Amino acid sequence: MELAHSLLLNEEEYNQLGEYQKSEFIFEWLRFLEKLLPVTSRADIRENQKKLVEQLTSLLNNAPGPPTRRLVAKNLAVLYSTGDTFSVYQTIEKCNELIRSKDDSPSYLPTKLAAVVCLGYLYKKLGRILGNSFTDTVGNVLKAMKNAESQGRYEIMLSLQNILKGLGAAAIPCHRDIYKAARSCLTDRSMAVRCAAAKCLLELQNEAVFMWSTDLDSVVTLCFKSFEGSNYDVRLAVSKLLGTILARALTSKQTPASTKHNFRRISLEEVMELLGTGFLRGSSGFLRASGDMLKGTSSVSRDVRVGVTQAYVVFASTLGGQWLERNFSAFLSHILDLVSQSHPKAIQSQMDAIGCRRCVSFILRATVGGLLGEKAQIAAAKEICQAIWKLKKVVDAAMSDSNLETRIMTADVTASQHVLVCALQELGSLIHGLGTTAAPLLQDSSTGVLEAVISVILHPSISVRLTAAWCLRCIAVALPSYVSLLLDRSIERLSALKSSPEAVTGYSFAVAALLGAVKHCPLGIPHGKGKVIMTVAEDLLCSASQNSRISVQRTQAGWLLIAALMTLGPAVVQHHLPRMLLLWKCVFPSSPKDLETEKTRGDSFTWQVTLEGRAGALCAIKSFVSHCAGLLTDEVVQRLLPPLPGAVDLLTQLSSICKSYGNSLKTSSTVYRHKLYELLAVLPPKTYEGSFCAVLKELVADLTIPDSQIDASTFLLPPLCHEDDLLLLGPLLQETDHRFIEEQLLLGNNVAGGSLEYDPYSIYEKVAKRDSIPKPLPPVLSVVSAATRLFGVIFSHIGETHRLQVLEQLLNSIKQTKGSRQQIVQLNVVSAFSTSLKHLANCKGSLGPEEVKRSALTLVMGALESNNPLLRCAAAECWARLAQVVSDSAFTAGLAQVSFDKLKSARDVVSRTGHSLALGCLYRYLGGIGSTQHLNACVGILYTLSQDNTSPDVQAWALHSLSLIVDLAGPLYHVHVEPTLSLILILLLTVPPTYTEVHQSLGRCLNALITTLGPELQGSSATVSALRTSCLLGCAVMQDNPDCLVQAQAISCLQQLHMFAPRHVNLSNLVSCLCVNLCSSYLLLRRAVVACLRQLVQREAAEVSEYAVALVKESREDFTPDINIREIGLEGALLGLLDKELDQRLCQDIKETLSHMLTSMAVEKLSFWLKLCKDVLAASADFNTVASVDTTQEEETAKVDDASILTSESDERFHPFSNPRWSTRVFAAECVCKIINQCENAGSAHFDITLAQERKQRDSRDDFLVLHLADLIRMAFMAATDHSDQLRLSGLQTLLIVVRKFAAVPEPEFPGHVILEQYQANVGAALRPAFAPETPPDVTAKACQVCSAWIASGVVSDLNDLRRVHQLLVSSLVKVQAGKEAQGQQYNESTSTMEILAVLKAWAEVYIVAVEKQKNQSDAHNHSLKTTKSAEESYRDITSSAGGLLDLVQADLGTLSKLWLAALQDFALLILPSEYASQLPAEGGTFYTAETIENARPHYYNSWALILYATALWLTTTGFIVVDPDEGVTNLSRPVTPTTMCQDSSTRPSVKSPEDVNTDRFHLILGISVEFLCSPRSDAAMENIIACLRALQALFDVPWPRSKIGGDQELGVELLNVLHRLILTRESPDIQLAALEVVRLILFAAQEHVKEKRRSAEVDDGAAEKETLPEFGEGKDTGGLVPGKSLVFATLEFCVCILVRQLPQLNPKLTCSPAVQSGKHLLLSEDGSRLVSAALVILSDVPAICSPEGSVSVLPTILYLITGVLKETAVKLQDDQLPLTVAASLQALKGLLSSPMARAEKSRTAWTDLLRSALVTVLDCWDQDGLLQQRDEVSLLTAITVFILSSSPEVTTTECLQKRCIEKFKITLDSKDPFVQYKCYQLLHSIFQHPNKTVSYPYIHSLAPSIVRKLQETEKAKPENAAELQVIQEGIKVLTALTATAEEEHRAHLVACLLPILISFLLDENALGSATNATKNLHEFALQNLMQIGPQYSSVFKKLMSSSPTMKARLESAVKGNQESIKVKTAKHAKNPGKSSSIQLKTNFL
Repeated sequence: MELAHSLLLNEEEYNQLGEYQKSEFIFEWLRFLEKLLPVTSRADIRENQKKLVEQLTSLLNNAPGPPTRRLVAKNLAVLYSTGDTFSVYQTIEKCNELIRSKDDSPSYLPTKLAAVVCLGYLYKKLGRILGNSFTDTVGNVLKAMKNAESQGRYEIMLSLQNILKGLGAAAIPCHRDIYKAARSCLTDRSMAVRCAAAKCLLELQNEAVFMWSTDLDSVVTLCFKSFEGSNYDVRLAVSKLLGTILARALTSKQTPASTKHNFRRISLEEVMELLGTGFLRGSSGFLRASGDMLKGTSSVSRDVRVGVTQAYVVFASTLGGQWLERNFSAFLSHILDLVSQSHPKAIQSQMDAIGCRRCVSFILRATVGGLLGEKAQIAAAKEICQAIWKLKKVVDAAMSDSNLETRIMTADVTASQHVLVCALQELGSLIHGLGTTAAPLLQDSSTGVLEAVISVILHPSISVRLTAAWCLRCIAVALPSYVSLLLDRSIERLSALKSSPEAVTGYSFAVAALLGAVKHCPLGIPHGKGKVIMTVAEDLLCSASQNSRISVQRTQAGWLLIAALMTLGPAVVQHHLPRMLLLWKCVFPSSPKDLETEKTRGDSFTWQVTLEGRAGALCAIKSFVSHCAGLLTDEVVQRLLPPLPGAVDLLTQLSSICKSYGNSLKTSSTVYRHKLYELLAVLPPKTYEGSFCAVLKELVADLTIPDSQIDASTFLLPPLCHEDDLLLLGPLLQETDHRFIEEQLLLGNNVAGGSLEYDPYSIYEKVAKRDSIPKPLPPVLSVVSAATRLFGVIFSHIGETHRLQVLEQLLNSIKQTKGSRQQIVQLNVVSAFSTSLKHLANCKGSLGPEEVKRSALTLVMGALESNNPLLRCAAAECWARLAQVVSDSAFTAGLAQVSFDKLKSARDVVSRTGHSLALGCLYRYLGGIGSTQHLNACVGILYTLSQDNTSPDVQAWALHSLSLIVDLAGPLYHVHVEPTLSLILILLLTVPPTYTEVHQSLGRCLNALITTLGPELQGSSATVSALRTSCLLGCAVMQDNPDCLVQAQAISCLQQLHMFAPRHVNLSNLVSCLCVNLCSSYLLLRRAVVACLRQLVQREAAEVSEYAVALVKESREDFTPDINIREIGLEGALLGLLDKELDQRLCQDIKETLSHMLTSMAVEKLSFWLKLCKDVLAASADFNTVASVDTTQEEETAKVDDASILTSESDERFHPFSNPRWSTRVFAAECVCKIINQCENAGSAHFDITLAQERKQRDSRDDFLVLHLADLIRMAFMAATDHSDQLRLSGLQTLLIVVRKFAAVPEPEFPGHVILEQYQANVGAALRPAFAPETPPDVTAKACQVCSAWIASGVVSDLNDLRRVHQLLVSSLVKVQAGKEAQGQQYNESTSTMEILAVLKAWAEVYIVAVEKQKNQSDAHNHSLKTTKSAEESYRDITSSAGGLLDLVQADLGTLSKLWLAALQDFALLILPSEYASQLPAEGGTFYTAETIENARPHYYNSWALILYATALWLTTTGFIVVDPDEGVTNLSRPVTPTTMCQDSSTRPSVKSPEDVNTDRFHLILGISVEFLCSPRSDAAMENIIACLRALQALFDVPWPRSKIGGDQELGVELLNVLHRLILTRESPDIQLAALEVVRLILFAAQEHVKEKRRSAEVDDGAAEKETLPEFGEGKDTGGLVPGKSLVFATLEFCVCILVRQLPQLNPKLTCSPAVQSGKHLLLSEDGSRLVSAALVILSDVPAICSPEGSVSVLPTILYLITGVLKETAVKLQDDQLPLTVAASLQALKGLLSSPMARAEKSRTAWTDLLRSALVTVLDCWDQDGLLQQRDEVSLLTAITVFILSSSPEVTTTECLQKRCIEKFKITLDSKDPFVQYKCYQLLHSIFQHPNKTVSYPYIHSLAPSIVRKLQETEKAKPENAAELQVIQEGIKVLTALTATAEEEHRAHLVACLLPILISFLLDENALGSATNATKNLHEFALQNLMQIGPQYSSVFKKLMSSSPTMKARLESAVKGNQESIKVKTAKHAKNPGKSSSIQLKTNFL
C-alpha cells in the first residue's frame, strides 16, 4: 500500500494487482491524493496536471464503487481549483457524455453515477468560475433522472445539491427545473432518495425565494406527503427542510423586486396554521377533504404527525431561544390548541389522543426544555400556569352550570382534558428540571403554581387528575421542602372531601405520587406521616361499603395509599405491617366455599368494586415485597400466604364471572389478572407451589387466546433479544433523541404507547431510565407481558412431564390459529418460552428429556422462520439459550446442523436471515466457539450469504452473524482474519450507500476483527502492517459514508485501533472528525464521539485539545460546528454540550472526558480552566439576587471591593455560556475543587504568593493558583449564594477547600497577616444565607463545617471580625438547645439529627483548635520568658487572640459540654450490636428518634470523633472536678446518661456522687474509643482515628483517669492490645505516633500506681520490716509474665511491632536470612526516626512497673532492642549530628542503667550480668569488619561512656571489659577526624571526673599520657581550622580538670606538664600579626588558661618560670602584646571599663 502514496498513480504496480486489490490500491491512492493536493505547490500541480486529469477521468470508466467515485470527484475538484482550469470544460463535457449514454446495463451504472458525482463536486468547488455551462449540465442531469433507478436519483439529487451550493445565486435560471425534479423525488418510494431530495431542497431554498414565498403552501403540502410511509431518516431530513423554510418565511426581509409585487409578509399565526393543518389533517391538503375525512373515519397517519412534530421543533430551534422567549405565549397557545376541543377529529379515539398528547409534550419539552435558559423557563412556567387557570375557569363554569346544555358542556370538559394533561406534564417537567432554582416561581403568589395544580386535581377526567398528581410529584422532587407541606394539604383535603368521587381519587393520586417522590428526596419526610396515611387508608377501605356511589373510588384510593406507603421502605413500613397484613387477610375469601357463595350473590357493580379492591390489595403486597425485602422474614411470608389460594381460585373463575355479569367487568378482570401475575412473579415460587397448575392453565389461555388483536412484539420482544442483535432492526429500536414520539410508530396502529391513565398504580413507581413520566401500557397488553414473565418463572419450576404437556399445548394452539392471529399467538408463546429458558439458565436447571427438547426445538424453529424480524431475533436468542440450558455438545452440533441444512436449501429471505443469525448466536452462552470445524463451516456459509447482492437484508444479517462469530471464536479466528478483512473491504467499496443496514453490519464486523487482533496490531511485520492498513482503509470508507450510524461505527473502530496501536492512528484527522460530529442530530453518533474522546484524553489530552483548536483555525468551508471551539476550546465546547444534552449516559461520558482533561491539563492551562468555570458560574450571576455582601461592615474599607465584583458584570458582552443549567454549574464548581486538588499535587508555588510572583516575573507564561485566589473566592461565593441547593452545597464545599488550603499563606505586603484575611466579608456573606430559617438542613450542616474551618484556620486574628461568623454558630446552638421537638416538621427527623450534630461537630472543632492554640502559646510563653522584653510584648498580642478564641467558646461551654456528652451517649447506644436492640430506650436518644434510628446512624458516624476529642479535652481541662449540681436533671429535652439507660425510672438513684458521674463519663469515652479502634472500618477516615487517639491522650493527661487505668490492669492490657492491632493495620506515621503517646501515658499511669502502692506499703509497715515487704509490680516473686494478662508483655509487643516495622534487621528470625545480612544501613525517614525514638522511651520505662524478678525477665529483651537500634542506626551523618534514634537509644540506656532495679538486692546480680552482656554487645559492634567505614564511632563511644557513668561500678570494672573499653578510647584518640577526637575528649572529661576512683583511675592511667603526648605535638603542627582548634581546647580542658581532681602530691607534676604545653601555644608580637585565625584563637585561649592556672598553683608556676627562661620570655612578650591590643580596644570601648580592669589585675600578678 505504501506504493500507492505518490502524486501520480503508480501504474506498473497497479497493473500487477488482482481485481480486488486494484480497487483497494486505487482507493488508498485517492485518499493520499486528497491529503497531498492541498499542500502541494502550484507549480508541481501544473506540471503533472494533464497526466493526473487523465488518470482520474479514466477511473470514471472503471465502474468505481461509491466511496471511490466520491474521492475521484473531490480530487478532480481540488486539482482544478489549485491548478489550471482550462481543461475543466472537457472534463465536464466528458461527464455529460457518460450521463447521456444510452447504455442501461447494470455494469455501466457505476460509471454514470461517478460522472454525476463528479459534476456535483466540480461545481461545488469551482462554482461561478465555470460560467454558464451549468444550464446544459443541469438540463442533462435532470433528463437523465427521468429514467434513472433509485441509486441514480439519489446521486443526482446530491449532485444537484452540490451544484447549487457552488453556484449560489448564479443558478437562479435553473431553480424552477430543479425544484420540480426534487418535488417528485421527495415522495419517492426509496427512502434514501427522499432524504437526498430534502437536502437538495434545503440547499435550494437559500437562494430560491419562491420556495418560502409564493410556493410556500405547496412546499408544505409536499413535505406532509413526504412524511407518509417515511422512515426515521426521512422524517429528520424533511422536518429540517420544513422547519427551516417556515422559519425563513417568517423572518425574511421585504422581498426583492424580482418577485411578484403582491407578495406579503407571512405572520406567525399563518405559519403555525400551516403546520397545524399537517398535524391535524395530515397530507390530504387544505381544501379538498376527501370523502373519508367528511365521514370522519380517516385519522391522520402517524408518521405524518410525528414528522410535523419534529418540524415544529426545527422551526423553533432555527429561530432560536430569544425568539421563543418573545413569542412564547402565541407558540404555547397554538401548540396546546392542537389537542383542544376545536379539533375533535385529532383526538376521537383514546389511542389518537395519547399519540397527539405525546407529540405536543415532545414539542414543548424540546423547545422549552432545550432552548430556554433558566430565567426564560421560569417565565414559560408562568405562561403555562396562566393557561391552566384559563382552562380551569371553563371547567368550573361547565360544572356549575345546571341549565339544559350541561350535556354539551361536559363534552367541552372532556375535550379540555388533553390540553390540561399536556400543560401539567410540561409544567412538571420544567420545574423538575429547574430543581431548587424554581423556588422563586413557587413563592410568587401572583402566579399561584401550586394553587393551579391542586385546583385541577378535582377535574372530572381521570387522566387530568393523574397528571396533576404527577406534576405535584415533580414539584416535590425538585423542591424537597414542599413534600411535607403538599402531603399534609392533600391528606387534609382527602379527609375533608371524602364524599366526592373526584376528590377521593384525585387526592389519593396526589398522596401516592408524593410518596413516590420521597425516595428522590434525601431529606425525607417526618416519620409520623406514615401513620397518618395508614389511618386515612384504613378509614377509606372501611367506609367504602357505606356509600355505593363512591365505593369503587374509596377502595381504589385506600389500597393505592397503602401500596405507595410501601415505597418508603422497611424503616417506616415495619410499624404498620400488622395492620396491613390484617387488611390483606380480610380482602379475599378464606375458602373455596366462600368464593362460591360470593359468585351467587352480587351484581356487576359489586363485582367491579370487589375486583378493584382485590387488584389494589395485590398491588399493595407486590409493592411491599419489592420495596421492603428486608422485612420478608419466614414469619411474615407465612402470614402473606393464606389469601393466595383464594386469589388464584378467583383467577380461575374470572371468565365465568365475566360471562354472568356482562362485559362491563372486562377491564377490571384484566387488571386483576395483571396484578396477580405481577405479584406471583416477585414472590418466591416455593410459596405458591400448590397453585402452579391452576395458574399455568390461565397463563396458557392468556398467551394463546389473547383478548387483543394487537401485535405486541415491539414491547414484548426487545427485552428478550440480545442488545447486539437489536442493531439489526434499524434505528426504530435504537435510542434516538426522538424516541418519545417515534415509539408510537413502532407499536402498530392500534396502540399509541403507554399512558398514566392505563394504570394509576404506576404513579408512585420509579420511572424507567429514559422516560420523564411512567408510561404503563393498556391492560390488555400489560397482561400479556406479565403473563410471559410469570410463565418463565413457573415453567422453570414444574416437573418434566408437565413441561412436555404445556409445550405441546402451546404448539397446538399455534397450529390451530391462522393469519395475523397466528403471528400474535406465536409471538406470545415464544416470548414466554424465552423467559423460561432465561430462568432455567440462571438457576442452572435442565430442560428435561428428549421429547421436551424436541418440542422446544419445533417451537423455536417456527419462530426463526417468522415474517416478523423482531421475532426472528428473539428466536435466535432463544436458540442460544436452548444450547446453554441443554449444554450438551452433541445437541449443540445438532442445532448447528439444522441451520446449515436450511441455509443450503432455502432461498427465501426470511429463513436465510433467521438461520444465519441463529448460527451467530448459537455459542453465545457456551463460552465461545471451540471447534474449528464448526467455525470453518459457519464462515464458509456466511461469506456466501454476505455477498448475495440481490437482498441487502440477507447481507446485513449474515455479516452481523459473522461479527458475532468473530467475537465468539477469539484466537481461533486468526486463520480467517485476512480473507474476512478483504471481504469487508470489497463490500465497503461496492455496496451502494443507500443500503445503510449492510454498511452498519460491515462496521460491526470490522470492529470485531480489530478486537480479535488486539495488541498484535502494534507489530511491525509485513502481514501485520498490511492488516493494519486494511483496517484503517475500512475506517476511512466508513467515515465518508453519509449515514450517521455508519460514521459512529467508524469512530468506534478507530477508537479500538487507537487503543491497540496508537502510533498508527492519525490523531489530528480523528479529532477533526470528532469535532465535526460533536453536535450531530443523531444521538448514537454523539455518544460514539464522546466515548472516543473519553478514551483519547486519558492518554493524550493536550494533543487532542490542540488539534481541535487548530482545526477550527484552519476552518474549512464545510465545517461550521454549532459550538464555538475557537474561543473556548474543546473543553468549553464539551461544557456547552453538557449543558444542552439530555441523555444521561452521554452526560456522564462528557463529565468523565472533562475530568480526564482537567486532571492532565489544569495545571498547565490554569487561567483557561478557571475562566471556563468562572464563565459557567457567572453566567447565572445575573439571575441571583445576591449582592447582599456584609452590610454591617465599614463601607470605606478596601475589603468591600471584592464584594462589589461579586455581583454580575454590567457589560453585556458576548457570553460563551448563556444561562447554563444548574447541573452544569454544579459540575463547574466540582471542577474548581478538582483544579485546586491538582495544583496541590503540582507543587508548593501554587500556595505561596511570594514564590509565585517571583516565578511569574521570571517567566510570564507560568501561572499559579494563588494568583487567582480572588476568582476562587468569587466562584465559591456565587455558587454558595445561588437559588439551587445543589449548587449551594458545591459552593460551600469549594469555599471549605479554599479556606483549608490557603489559610496559612502569608500576605507578603503585611507581615504577620495572611492572604485570606482580605476576603472576610465575602466568606461571611457566603455563609450567612445558609443559616436563614428556611434553608434546608443539609446546606446548614455544610455551612457549619465551613464556619468551624474558617474560625479554626486562624485567618482572622481580630476577635471583633471573628464574631460575625461565630455569631452564626451561636444562633445554631440556640436552635439545638430548643431540642428536636422544636424543629419544624418539614423533613425527616434524622435531618434535625444531621443539623444538630453538624453544629456540635463545628463547635467541637473550634474548641479543639482554641485549646491547642492556647497550649502552644503557653509553651511559647515559657520559652519567651527566657528571651527579651520585646518577645514578651509580641506574645501578649498573640495570646489575646487564642485566649480570645477560647473565651468565645467558654461562654457556651457549659451548654456545649452537656450536649456533647448527650451526643456521645446517643452514639454509644447506636453502636451497640443488634442483639441489644431490645434494650435501647423506646423513645430514642437525645438527638434521634427510635423510628429514624437507621437514618440517624450515618450522621453520628460522621461527627462522633471530634465531639469525643472535644469532650475529653473539656473533661481534662476541668480535671474531672466539675460536676453540675443539677446533673440528675439537665436542661436537655430528654437526658439519657449511660447509667440510666437500661434501668426503670423507679430504680434510678436519686443523686449520683461526683465520683460516679466521673466514672461514667470516663467509661463512656473509653468505651467508644475502644469500640472504634478495635475494628475501624477500612474506610474509616484518618481524622477519626487520630481524633480518637488524641482524645485518649487528653484523657490520660490528668491524674484521675490515669489512676483509673493504672489501677485496672485488665483495662490497660485491653487498650494496649487494641492499639497494637491498630498499628498493624494502619501505616500512617501520624496514627502510629499518636498511639505510641497513648501507650506511654498508660505505662506512666501504671508506674504511678506501682509507686503509690510501694509508698503506702512502706508507710503502713514502717521501715523496720523492710525485708518482708510484698513485691509490687509485675512478675511478683517468680518473674513470670502471662501473655494476655500482662501489661508489660502487651507494651513490649507493641514496641517490638513498631521497631521491627521500621528496622526489620532487629527481627532475630530475619537476621539469619542472607537478604538482611548483606544489607547496608538504611537511613530511616524522619517519621521512622520519630517512631523508633518514641518506642525506645517507652521501653526504658518498662522495668519501673515490674517487680525485681519481673524486671530480670524483661531486661534481656529491652537491652537487645535498645542496643539493636543503636547498632543499626549509628551511622555518620553529613553534618556530624547525632541521629535522633541514637540519641533516644542512649537516653533509654541511661534510664535503664540508673534504674533502681539495678541496685535492688533481689535483682542486682542478674542485672549486673545482663548489663555486662549488653556492654559486650556494644563493643562487638565495633569489631564487625567491613562495616566500620560507615559506623559512627562517636555514638558507640558515647554508649560506652553512658555505661561507665550510669551503671553501678561492678558492671564496667571487670578487667576484661575495662581493657576493651580503654582500647576503644585509644583507637578513637588517634582518629583522623577532628570531630571524633573532640567528642572523645569530651567523653573522657566526664569519665575522669567520675566520683568513684575504681571507675575513673584505670582510664586516667591508660589515657592521660597519650593526651599529653598529643598536646605536646601541637607545637610543631599548629591547628589549621576551627575544628582542630576545638580539639586542642578540649584536650586542655581535660588536663585542667585532671589537675583539679588529682591528689595533692601528684598535682605539681601535672601542672608542670600542663604549663609548658600552654606556653608553647603562645605567639610573640610579630607572629601574632601574621597568624591564622585558628592560631590567634589558640594563643588567646592559652593566655587565659595561664592566667587562671598561675594564681591557683603559684608555687609550681614560679618554680617553672625560674627554671626555664625561654618560657618566661615567651610568656612575657605574649602578655605585653595582649596589653597593647587591650589599650587599642579600650580606646574604642571607653564605655566598658569593667573588662579591661579585670584583665589588668590578672596581668599585675606577674
